[in-house]
Amino acid sequence: MKAKGEMIIRILLVTTLAAVCLSGCAHVISKDVLQQVNTEITFGELRKAPQAHQGEMVLFGGVVVKTVNRRDGTLLEVYQTEIDSRGRPIKLDISGGRFLAHYRGLLESEIYSKGRKVTIAGIVQGEQVMRLGKIDYHYPFLIIKDIHLWSKEQPRRYEPYPWGLWDPWWRSPWYP
Repeated sequence: MKAKGEMIIRILLVTTLAAVCLSGCAHVISKDVLQQVNTEITFGELRKAPQAHQGEMVLFGGVVVKTVNRRDGTLLEVYQTEIDSRGRPIKLDISGGRFLAHYRGLLESEIYSKGRKVTIAGIVQGEQVMRLGKIDYHYPFLIIKDIHLWSKEQPRRYEPYPWGLWDPWWRSPWYP
């Protein structure tokens, strides 16, 4: 009887541990939306021919350049970056270009502000041409189905000499 109880405890322990470990790897976009995403469409392909992918669900990440609140919702201008397996934007110095994403509702522009990382799943609507400096820029245009705003990363504070192991003015009392 004791062996059977120990076996049940082990199974529960392993199951709980597996659930905790796997929950850290979950994607930030909902499963329902992720199942609809066409993963074969790259951002480069979308930039070249947005009309050819109209109506397709895509998933991109990037950094907010500008947020504009309108009567019909909020328009985000985002520069695209690569994303990791959870959807987090990475390699922020490399971009395939910019895209526009429209959210039917209000996104607070102070929160979704310039420099914030976002992951967006949206339906391609085609393209919009807008002024970018002195040029007409062709933006792929998405309607947002799911969006995730990543928390701001705080810079890490490092001590100049951690734990006193390397301090040029520290002298060991046992050193001659």
